[in-house]
Amino acid sequence: MKIIDSHMHLWNPALLNYAWLEGEPVLKRPFLPADFRAASAGLNIESVVFVQADCLPEQGVEEVKWVTQIAPDVPVSGIVAFAPLEHGDAARPTLQALTAYPLVKGVRRLIQSEAAGFSIQPDFIKGVQAVADYGFSFDLCIRHHQLADVIHLVTQCPNVSFILDHVGKPAIAAGEIARWRDEIQSLAQHENVHCKLSGMVTEANYTNWTADDLRPYVEHVLNIFGTQRIMFGSDWPVSTLAASYQRWLETAQQFVSHLSADDQQRIFYENAKDFYRLESSLYS
Repeated sequence: MKIIDSHMHLWNPALLNYAWLEGEPVLKRPFLPADFRAASAGLNIESVVFVQADCLPEQGVEEVKWVTQIAPDVPVSGIVAFAPLEHGDAARPTLQALTAYPLVKGVRRLIQSEAAGFSIQPDFIKGVQAVADYGFSFDLCIRHHQLADVIHLVTQCPNVSFILDHVGKPAIAAGEIARWRDEIQSLAQHENVHCKLSGMVTEANYTNWTADDLRPYVEHVLNIFGTQRIMFGSDWPVSTLAASYQRWLETAQQFVSHLSADDQQRIFYENAKDFYRLESSLYS
């Protein structure tokens, strides 16, 4: 089975400033194409989607330039770039600048660490609405308690293609599921929202999580999004805090092993290719 990893990161703190790494000493080192190739060796990863790694906002376009340069070494077939969408129409010059880079397929402005109400500010909504004007999708990276706000955001942006990162970051380690289950079901009713099967192991107990801890959450997103609107992502190297690349991939494959071969191929390959409009032969 061919695989596109729809969510991974690379970074080099010697080139760009990632302030958040100060709180993650295990991750505070370069993660480069050679590291990814070593982590995913033998796993039939055809290509990846690089997702912005939260360097300083003013370095967002520089990050795109850097990833574009090293893209063939991974290979990167798509980039989700940073844009300061909270500035509303003032974010348009950044969005326009990103159109100069063919690998940029989508935009992400992290919501997960912001206060309640951030994603329903009028200027933020206006900024998200603008991404569709430039042919980009929008990655929603939130925590579970922000789902209600995000439902409001999505309702205001019917022309934007959204994808929810990390199944909305439910509180897996605490075993909380009821509110997340209801709110993500409401979100999934919007046909322009897709979901990444990613980032779950770092929401569980890092050291002793099991597939059974994750299973109720996976089964729910498979049920509400269906096999047409869900895709595999590794969240490497953040995921290495809790699992090797191979362990998470094999766990994800186990969760969908009851599905038809065609449905499995959609989740691990076709959906990412279609959503991000990827060219699989980019470097051939």
